[in-house]
Amino acid sequence: MIKKAVFLVMAAMVALTSCTERIDVELDSTYTRLVVDGSVWEGPAACRVSLSITADYFSNEPAPRVVNAVVTVTDGSTVHRLKETIPGTSGIYAADSAFTGHAGNTYTLRIELQEEISGTRNAEATCYLAPVTRLDSIGTEFKEEWGPAGIWMIRLWAQEPADEVNYYLFNYFRNGKCLSDTITQQVVSDDKFYNGSYMTGVDVIYINNENEWETLKPGDTVMLQMSGITKEYYDFVSQVQQAGFSIPFFSGPPAIVPGNISNGGVGFFSGRSSS
Repeated sequence: MIKKAVFLVMAAMVALTSCTERIDVELDSTYTRLVVDGSVWEGPAACRVSLSITADYFSNEPAPRVVNAVVTVTDGSTVHRLKETIPGTSGIYAADSAFTGHAGNTYTLRIELQEEISGTRNAEATCYLAPVTRLDSIGTEFKEEWGPAGIWMIRLWAQEPADEVNYYLFNYFRNGKCLSDTITQQVVSDDKFYNGSYMTGVDVIYINNENEWETLKPGDTVMLQMSGITKEYYDFVSQVQQAGFSIPFFSGPPAIVPGNISNGGVGFFSGRSSS
């Protein structure tokens, strides 16, 4: 019986091995597109825009930066030109102290490229700088029974406005450093469960204690940033995060998530105020 069992196991392994075949997947290069990652917020010098171009799906090189562009932002009455942080190199454009963002205003971003991308030298986007309620306080709690090493939770206390549907984005900082500085790590939420009520210890951030780079330790200082955002940006972040879970061999390469950039550009220009 033992010899028979061993034979059957070996036969199964041979059968599985014989079904294995190398498959080379060839993806055609798509046309190049302008990629915009920009935002405007409350306060002085409160606008920053990053410009790059798309790369092939399996490219191992950093996305090329778009330099020497003319980038402006306006609230409808005054036009401010953003300056490239490292001229001709960075592809990152920032406002100076002459520009101040105000909640409740609508802002228009205009981009004039030095060279054409996808047959155009211009792109534009408009966003609303949404207001946000004031955070009263935050707290942390450790759940040892959640997961192999436990989970930290960051909670908030705040009065939620009842006037309309609100959308929020949350970032958390440990010892002054933002640990959710990429779009896949940020948390977005609407207020459908709390509209008009007082939020008492609502869990908004979950931290895996297994991850050394993000977990909390005795003596750490924790800060939570709650930002008011628009429904359009809420949908954009949600779709980007969902696209990150796709498995290419079964679902195809992740599709480009629609943003608010004109003339075939991708990405988003968002407005937010924070507490």
